[in-house]
Amino acid sequence: MSGPAVLPPCSILLLAGGQGQRMGGRDKGLIEWRGEPLIQHLQRLTRPLTDDLIISCNRNIEQYARYADQLVQDNNADFNGPFAGIRAALSVARHDFLLVLPCDVPLIDGELLQALRETAFAHPDQPVMIRDGEHWQPLLCMIPTRHAAAFEAAWQAGERSPRRAMEQFQPVAVQCAAGDPRLANFNTPDLLTRITV
Repeated sequence: MSGPAVLPPCSILLLAGGQGQRMGGRDKGLIEWRGEPLIQHLQRLTRPLTDDLIISCNRNIEQYARYADQLVQDNNADFNGPFAGIRAALSVARHDFLLVLPCDVPLIDGELLQALRETAFAHPDQPVMIRDGEHWQPLLCMIPTRHAAAFEAAWQAGERSPRRAMEQFQPVAVQCAAGDPRLANFNTPDLLTRITV
């Protein structure tokens, strides 16, 4: 039985730039789960896949710098949402694709990342998004970096939805079953203590 396909490297973006409103304003990426910051779980999983690990963060810059090759920030203090981090990363990414992951999905695994990457390299002009049952997950995606200018234009035109920005390129789905536990989003204190998978 053959192993997973060997793929070219991609740039990887870990999104950690939010306000953490559902975490009481705490910096979500630095909140500990199983004795480690959430960002460290994602960094350990993704580090072998890239020489261009980018973290989008708007505070605690020195702490995040130890996990990344590059850091990007929003260009103001208003916490403009994940699209701000994505468009900033697309402009500096060193490879043909940018793999995007939020910092609060520590149960995502290498098999799912491999599926995203294989699908992206098979569809080099289209973004690839996880589809959770009937629901798209636009922050779990692969974006061809050749579309950086189009994403920037969408941003300048007032677009703030990553999904809508990707729709112009007819995104491809990596299908998961509804409620796939690998997609669990640890975005409240209750979930951090309750999810023990």
